Amino acid sequence: MEDSDSGSDSVAMLLESTTSKIQQLQKAFAELESQRAVTLNLKWKQIEEHFHGLEKSLKRRFTELEDQEKEFEMKTVQAQKVLEKRRAAVVAKEDASLTRLQEKRDVAVIAISNALKKNKNVRVECESESESGTVISEKPVDAVASESEVVGGKTLVANNDVKPLMNPQLAKFCVEMDASGLHKFISDNRKNLASIKEEMPIALKASRDPGGLVLDSLNGFYIAEGSNLDVKKDSNLLVGLRRTCIMLMECLSVLLANLDASAVTKVITEDVKNRAKGIAQEWKPKLDDLDLDASNGNSLEAHAFLQLVATFGIDSDSIHEDLSKLIPMVSRRHQAADLCRFLGLSDKMPGVIDVLVNNGRHIDAVNLAFAFELTEQFSPVTLLKSYLAEAVKVPSTVKAGNSSPTTQNDVSDKELSALKAVTKCIEEHKLENEYPLDPLQKRIVQLEKAKAEKKQATEVVKPQSKRPRANGVVAGYGPRNTTVTPTADKNFYAARYTPPTQYMYYPGPPENHVHTFIGTTTYNMAPNHGPYFGNGFQYQAPYLH
Repeated sequence: MEDSDSGSDSVAMLLESTTSKIQQLQKAFAELESQRAVTLNLKWKQIEEHFHGLEKSLKRRFTELEDQEKEFEMKTVQAQKVLEKRRAAVVAKEDASLTRLQEKRDVAVIAISNALKKNKNVRVECESESESGTVISEKPVDAVASESEVVGGKTLVANNDVKPLMNPQLAKFCVEMDASGLHKFISDNRKNLASIKEEMPIALKASRDPGGLVLDSLNGFYIAEGSNLDVKKDSNLLVGLRRTCIMLMECLSVLLANLDASAVTKVITEDVKNRAKGIAQEWKPKLDDLDLDASNGNSLEAHAFLQLVATFGIDSDSIHEDLSKLIPMVSRRHQAADLCRFLGLSDKMPGVIDVLVNNGRHIDAVNLAFAFELTEQFSPVTLLKSYLAEAVKVPSTVKAGNSSPTTQNDVSDKELSALKAVTKCIEEHKLENEYPLDPLQKRIVQLEKAKAEKKQATEVVKPQSKRPRANGVVAGYGPRNTTVTPTADKNFYAARYTPPTQYMYYPGPPENHVHTFIGTTTYNMAPNHGPYFGNGFQYQAPYLH
């Protein structure tokens, strides 16, 4: 700053000295004029005007540079304030995490001390009974611990704390290794999915083979040839089944994250890992048929494959080949960023973001740029403005001036949807200073008003259809029949108003699989048995599950 101040002072001194230089030049010109017979007054005026013009131009440019310098200093100060706020927010989050961790530790210590007191009381009772002549068979500590895992199918030990389950059937299915029963229970209780996801990692501890149970639950993810399941008719059922498979793998990852390395090897044994590798090799060729545009960043097939590789620590080169090509197919799912980090795909993110931008998925690109701190390489504001510019373009197949009302409505709806998505993205990433929301919100109001007016005009112009009589003849256009039998009436209404079919299955809203109970997790697992689970992060229209 001192160098810039000294530089500006020297420039100002030079500008002030121009007046004295002009006066000296005038004297020299006067001496020259006295030596000539011809007067040079006209030429001197032209020279004087020229130099005064140069002086004014230099002063104006100097003033502009000073203004730009002040503006740059203001921006620098604002940027420093933003950085300080972010630093303070990070520190606050760290403090909150440490506080929560300390609370959990305190609860664990209390639970351990209570358990030790109970064990002492049991030993005292055993000794007193043995002295009185009663024979008591002492059980090993492992047996007592195993009994405390499931008490009447209602309580389980989680982190040294006995917790009552709201869904005790989960423990029953895990003890019995009943994967199909577990699927059916989750399908029938979609309304309680949040509590099921919270208790599932605890219930898996009751199973003698949690990894094998989760692998068993993957049966039916892809419809086998010769199956009686109709894909079109039972699409909701299939989607729900696949979401449940992904959820169970995520819950197993949660369980693994809370175990030490030695315990993980007991859950993910070599046999389980080989089974998982075989399933991955079976699934991978089926991913070649997936369409990037059709999946729209929400492919359950690609997500399940990546989750399978991450949860069971599959380290085969053939499986890991071209994993980054699957990321654009799951870019809208909130687990995408954590999956990429755990699978070691962070260095591939610039290429993934380029693919998303080239396919018109700018919102997903912005979200990943923030997740992997690539905002300097991929400017969020530039991407969002480019996205809006693409949204308002009329298709090239429609000639200028010949677009139909339907085409215009499609373009307006596309622009409205893009504006809402961009507004949401700006609010989520706090870009209001760089990209003001007022013009976008005004445009949204304008488009919604125009859409409502068009809809109202369409409803007014729409002709009223003739109401059929009970005999099925349109009023005014057929012979009047005054003898309508009750049977005819009954048959007519029976054909016209068929009873609704039973709603067999509802897979739940897209956000049902968001982990409300998971915080950011540090993966401290062995390379071959690394647990994984995603934390919450949602994008555009919300990240979907």
